[in-house]
Amino acid sequence: MTLIIDGYNLLHASGVFGAERGPRGFEQSRLRLLDLLADLLGPEAAKTIVVFDAANAPDGLPGRHVHRALRVWFAREYPDADSLIEELVADDHAPQSLVVVSGDRRLQAAARRRRATAVDCEAWLAEMKARSRPRDDLDAKPADPGPHDVEAWKRYFGL
Repeated sequence: MTLIIDGYNLLHASGVFGAERGPRGFEQSRLRLLDLLADLLGPEAAKTIVVFDAANAPDGLPGRHVHRALRVWFAREYPDADSLIEELVADDHAPQSLVVVSGDRRLQAAARRRRATAVDCEAWLAEMKARSRPRDDLDAKPADPGPHDVEAWKRYFGL
Protein backbone atom coordinates (compact mmCIF):
# COMPACT_ATOMS: atom_id res chain seq x y z
CA MET A 1 0.00 0.00 0.00
CA THR A 2 1.24 3.47 -0.91
CA LEU A 3 0.06 6.45 1.11
CA ILE A 4 -0.01 9.93 -0.46
CA ILE A 5 -0.61 12.81 1.94
CA ASP A 6 -1.64 16.36 1.05
CA GLY A 7 0.93 18.00 3.35
CA TYR A 8 -0.45 21.45 4.09
CA ASN A 9 -4.00 20.10 4.18
CA LEU A 10 -3.01 17.63 6.90
CA LEU A 11 -0.89 20.27 8.64
CA HIS A 12 -3.93 22.49 9.09
CA ALA A 13 -6.05 19.56 10.25
CA SER A 14 -3.38 18.50 12.76
CA GLY A 15 -2.76 21.91 14.32
CA VAL A 16 0.97 21.21 14.72
CA PHE A 17 2.33 24.66 13.95
CA GLY A 18 5.76 26.08 14.69
CA ALA A 19 6.17 29.00 17.07
CA GLU A 20 7.54 31.39 14.45
CA ARG A 21 5.68 33.03 11.57
CA GLY A 22 6.78 33.44 7.97
CA PRO A 23 9.07 31.09 6.00
CA ARG A 24 10.87 29.84 9.13
CA GLY A 25 7.49 29.12 10.73
CA PHE A 26 6.41 27.08 7.70
CA GLU A 27 9.62 25.07 7.93
CA GLN A 28 9.11 24.42 11.65
CA SER A 29 5.50 23.42 11.08
CA ARG A 30 6.42 21.05 8.24
CA LEU A 31 9.10 19.41 10.38
CA ARG A 32 6.73 18.98 13.31
CA LEU A 33 4.15 17.41 11.00
CA LEU A 34 6.73 15.11 9.41
CA ASP A 35 7.97 14.00 12.84
CA LEU A 36 4.39 13.30 13.92
CA LEU A 37 3.76 11.28 10.75
CA ALA A 38 6.97 9.29 11.14
CA ASP A 39 6.01 8.47 14.74
CA LEU A 40 2.45 7.50 13.83
CA LEU A 41 3.35 5.46 10.75
CA GLY A 42 6.42 3.64 12.05
CA PRO A 43 7.65 1.19 9.38
CA GLU A 44 4.84 2.29 7.01
CA ALA A 45 6.55 5.69 6.69
CA ALA A 46 8.76 4.22 3.95
CA LYS A 47 5.64 3.69 1.81
CA THR A 48 4.46 7.28 2.25
CA ILE A 49 4.79 10.39 0.08
CA VAL A 50 3.97 13.75 1.66
CA VAL A 51 3.37 16.48 -0.95
CA PHE A 52 3.61 20.20 -0.16
CA ASP A 53 2.85 23.26 -2.29
CA ALA A 54 6.02 25.04 -3.37
CA ALA A 55 4.93 27.95 -5.59
CA ASN A 56 6.49 30.52 -3.24
CA ALA A 57 9.04 28.23 -1.61
CA PRO A 58 12.23 29.75 -0.24
CA ASP A 59 15.47 29.31 -2.19
CA GLY A 60 17.39 26.18 -1.35
CA LEU A 61 14.33 24.10 -0.52
CA PRO A 62 14.86 20.72 -2.23
CA GLY A 63 12.29 19.36 -4.65
CA ARG A 64 12.41 15.97 -2.93
CA HIS A 65 14.03 14.59 0.18
CA VAL A 66 13.58 11.88 2.79
CA HIS A 67 12.66 12.70 6.38
CA ARG A 68 12.77 9.71 8.76
CA ALA A 69 11.81 7.32 5.91
CA LEU A 70 9.00 9.60 4.65
CA ARG A 71 9.38 10.72 1.04
CA VAL A 72 8.76 14.47 1.00
CA TRP A 73 7.99 16.12 -2.34
CA PHE A 74 7.52 19.82 -3.05
CA ALA A 75 5.35 20.66 -6.07
CA ARG A 76 7.95 22.96 -7.64
CA GLU A 77 6.99 22.32 -11.26
CA TYR A 78 3.23 22.39 -10.59
CA PRO A 79 0.72 25.14 -9.84
CA ASP A 80 -0.02 23.43 -6.50
CA ALA A 81 0.39 20.20 -4.54
CA ASP A 82 -3.04 19.02 -5.70
CA SER A 83 -1.86 18.90 -9.31
CA LEU A 84 1.15 16.77 -8.40
CA ILE A 85 -0.98 14.45 -6.26
CA GLU A 86 -3.48 14.05 -9.12
CA GLU A 87 -0.61 13.08 -11.43
CA LEU A 88 0.72 10.56 -8.90
CA VAL A 89 -2.73 8.99 -8.64
CA ALA A 90 -3.19 8.91 -12.43
CA ASP A 91 0.24 7.34 -12.99
CA ASP A 92 0.00 4.69 -10.27
CA HIS A 93 0.06 1.15 -11.68
CA ALA A 94 -1.86 -0.34 -8.73
CA PRO A 95 -4.32 2.36 -7.65
CA GLN A 96 -6.41 -0.12 -5.63
CA SER A 97 -3.53 -0.22 -3.13
CA LEU A 98 -3.21 3.57 -3.03
CA VAL A 99 -4.54 5.73 -0.16
CA VAL A 100 -4.84 9.50 -0.60
CA VAL A 101 -5.16 11.61 2.56
CA SER A 102 -6.67 15.02 1.85
CA GLY A 103 -9.69 17.11 2.70
CA ASP A 104 -9.71 18.43 -0.86
CA ARG A 105 -12.76 17.13 -2.75
CA ARG A 106 -10.95 17.39 -6.07
CA LEU A 107 -8.25 14.98 -4.85
CA GLN A 108 -10.76 12.66 -3.24
CA ALA A 109 -12.68 12.45 -6.53
CA ALA A 110 -9.47 11.83 -8.49
CA ALA A 111 -8.58 8.98 -6.13
CA ARG A 112 -12.02 7.41 -6.31
CA ARG A 113 -12.05 7.58 -10.12
CA ARG A 114 -8.98 5.32 -10.09
CA ARG A 115 -10.50 3.10 -7.38
CA ALA A 116 -7.96 4.31 -4.85
CA THR A 117 -9.00 4.99 -1.26
CA ALA A 118 -9.63 8.64 -0.35
CA VAL A 119 -9.59 9.58 3.34
CA ASP A 120 -10.31 12.96 4.92
CA CYS A 121 -7.40 14.39 6.94
CA GLU A 122 -9.23 14.66 10.26
CA ALA A 123 -10.60 11.11 10.06
CA TRP A 124 -7.24 9.64 9.04
CA LEU A 125 -5.35 11.49 11.76
CA ALA A 126 -7.84 10.44 14.45
CA GLU A 127 -7.58 6.81 13.34
CA MET A 128 -3.78 6.89 13.32
CA LYS A 129 -3.61 8.47 16.77
CA ALA A 130 -6.04 5.87 18.12
CA ARG A 131 -3.93 3.06 16.64
CA SER A 132 -0.73 4.41 18.14
CA ARG A 133 -2.07 4.58 21.70
CA PRO A 134 -1.49 1.50 23.84
CA ARG A 135 -4.84 -0.11 24.64
CA ASP A 136 -4.06 -0.94 28.25
CA ASP A 137 -3.55 2.67 29.39
CA LEU A 138 -5.89 4.70 27.18
CA ASP A 139 -7.58 6.40 30.11
CA ALA A 140 -4.99 5.91 32.84
CA LYS A 141 -2.95 8.84 34.03
CA PRO A 142 0.78 8.23 34.25
CA ALA A 143 1.61 6.79 37.68
CA ASP A 144 4.38 9.15 38.82
CA PRO A 145 4.38 12.10 36.41
CA GLY A 146 7.56 14.00 35.82
CA PRO A 147 9.72 15.37 33.01
CA HIS A 148 10.81 11.83 32.12
CA ASP A 149 7.16 10.87 31.45
CA VAL A 150 6.57 13.23 28.51
CA GLU A 151 5.57 10.38 26.18
CA ALA A 152 3.06 9.02 28.70
CA TRP A 153 1.48 12.46 29.08
CA LYS A 154 1.34 12.87 25.29
CA ARG A 155 -0.51 9.54 25.00
CA TYR A 156 -2.85 10.50 27.84
CA PHE A 157 -3.82 13.76 26.11
CA GLY A 158 -3.91 12.22 22.63
CA LEU A 159 -0.97 14.17 21.25
